[in-house]
Amino acid sequence: MASTTKSLPGGASALTPGSKRSFKQYLLPSAGWPWRMGAALIAVMVMAPVVALIWMATGGDFAHWSHLTQHVLPVALRNTALLLLGVGVLVACLGTGSAWLVTAYDFPTRRILLWALLLPLAVPTYIIAFAYLDILHPLGPVQGLLRDILGYDSPRQFRLPDLRALPGAIVLLGFVLYPYVYLSTRVMFATQANSLMEAGRILGQSRRGVFFRVALPLARPAIAVGVSLALLETLNDIGASEFLGVQTLTVSVYTTWITRSDLAGAAQIALSMLAIVVMLILLERHGRRHQRYASTQRMRPVQPEKLSGTRALVAVVLGWLPVLIGFVAPALYLLEETIKHFGTAGGISAQLLQSGYNTVSVALIATFMTVAGAIVVTWAVRSSHTIKTRFMTLCSRISTVGYALPGTVLAIGLLLPLIAVDDLIGWLAQLLGYPPPGLLLMGSTTALVCAYVIRFMAISVGSLESGLARIPPSLEQASRLLGESPAGTLRRVHLPLLRPAIGAAALLIFVDAMKELPATLLLRPVNFETLATWLYAEAARGTYEEGAIAALAIVVAGLLPVILLARHQLKSAY
Repeated sequence: MASTTKSLPGGASALTPGSKRSFKQYLLPSAGWPWRMGAALIAVMVMAPVVALIWMATGGDFAHWSHLTQHVLPVALRNTALLLLGVGVLVACLGTGSAWLVTAYDFPTRRILLWALLLPLAVPTYIIAFAYLDILHPLGPVQGLLRDILGYDSPRQFRLPDLRALPGAIVLLGFVLYPYVYLSTRVMFATQANSLMEAGRILGQSRRGVFFRVALPLARPAIAVGVSLALLETLNDIGASEFLGVQTLTVSVYTTWITRSDLAGAAQIALSMLAIVVMLILLERHGRRHQRYASTQRMRPVQPEKLSGTRALVAVVLGWLPVLIGFVAPALYLLEETIKHFGTAGGISAQLLQSGYNTVSVALIATFMTVAGAIVVTWAVRSSHTIKTRFMTLCSRISTVGYALPGTVLAIGLLLPLIAVDDLIGWLAQLLGYPPPGLLLMGSTTALVCAYVIRFMAISVGSLESGLARIPPSLEQASRLLGESPAGTLRRVHLPLLRPAIGAAALLIFVDAMKELPATLLLRPVNFETLATWLYAEAARGTYEEGAIAALAIVVAGLLPVILLARHQLKSAY
C-alpha cells in the first residue's frame, strides 16, 4: 500500500491507517523529540547506579571479596535467606487467610475489617521494631502484666524469649508486611465467580475444600505478586534488622561502608543483594506465568456466608489479630510515649523540629521531580509511533526498575555517577575561569533527591500510565486538528484529566520519601537529619522519648495513602 500522509494544523503530519514510513522518517527528529530525549535521559539516570555498582564490585580488590566470603557473607546470606523464607511464609498465610476470611464470611465488624487490615502499611518496618523493643522489654508493660498475673516479682523469675533474634524479626516484619498479599489476593477473591464456588459445593466439597481446591489455585498469581513485594521490602529493611540484632546483607552493606570505610566491599555485598532482587522478580514472574484474563461481566461475585455464635467470635478474633499486632499496639504505644513526653519535657526540641522540616522539604522536592519525570516518560510513549514507540516503551520500563532496588544498593550505585557529575561541573568551572565549586551533588541534599526520584519513579509512571489509558485518543486528535501542538495538548487536555492520578502518585511518593531510611542514612549530608534518621539515632542510643514523636509523625503521614486504599477496597467490596 502506498505511503500517504495527512497534514495537520501547525505543520505536523500524521499517517493514515494504511500508510508506511520510510527508514529516514524514523531517524529524523519530529515534534516530540524533546519528550523522547527526556525519557531516554531518565532511563539512563535510573540505570546508571546499576552499571556503576557492577563496575565498583568487579573493579575492586578481590582480596576484599575473599575476606567477605569467609567472614561476612556466610552469616549475612544465611540470615537474609532465613528472614526472607520466614517472612514469605508468614505474609502468605496472614494475607491470604485474611483476604479469604473477609471475602467468604460475613461476621460482626467485617465491614470495618475490610479496610482496617490495610493499616499496618502505615507503619514502616523500623518503627514496629522500635515500638516492640520497648513494649516487650523485660521491664515493659506486657511482661510486667504477665508477671503480676502469674505472681512473679522480677524478670529473673519470669521473662519472655528475647525479641532481638531472627524469629522476632520474622514475626514483626510478617505482621507489618502482610497487607501486600492481602491487597492483591483480596481483589482476586472478590472478582472470582460465585458459580465456580457453587460448582465445587455441588461436587461435594466443603467450604474449606472449595478454598483449597478452587479459590487458592486461582489466587496463586496474586499471592506471588504480594509475596514478592513483601520480600523486596524485607530486603530493603535496615532499621528493624539492626534494632533486632539480625546481621542481614543490608546491615552488612551499611557497616562495611560506614564502619569499616570499605566501599569496594560494600559494593560487592550490594551486588549480591541485586542478584537476590533479580531472583525474586523472576520467581514472581514464574508464579504468574499462566495467568490469563477472562470476561466476568455476567458472573456473580462470591457471596459471604453468614456466621453467628462461636464461629463469628472466632472470625472476629482471627480477623483483628493482625491489625492489633501490626498497627494498633505500636500506634497506641507511640501515642502514649508522645503524650508522656509532652507532659514531662513540655515540648519538642529544636533539633527534632529541624528534622521534620528537612523531611518535608526533601520529600516535596523529590515528589515534584518524580511526578515531572513520569509525565515526560508517559507522554513520550503516548506521542510516539511504531519503532519509536517500542524504544520509548523500553525507556518507560527501565525507568521503573529503581523501585526494585533496595535503598542501600541504590545509594552505593549512585556514588560514582554523582561524583562524576561533580567532577564535570568542576572541570567546566575551571574552563570558564571560575574556582571549582567542590561537591555540589554529594555534599548536598541533591543526592537524596536523586535517590528518591530513581526509587519511586515506578509509582508515578504506573499511576500516570493508568490515567492516560482511560483518556480516549479522540480527544488528542481533536486538539491537534484544532491547531494545538503536542505540548499544548498535554497542558490543556491531558493534565487536567490526569489530576486524580497525579495527586494519588504524589501522595504515595511523598509518604514513601518521608519513610525511606536506608538510602537516607547513606547519602544524607553531614549534620542533616530526617525524621527517619532521627528515630534511627534515638533507637541506636537506647533513648525513646523524642524518637516516639518522630515515629508517630511518620505513621500519621503513612495513614493518608492507606485511607485512599481503604476507600478503594470498600468500593470494590460493595
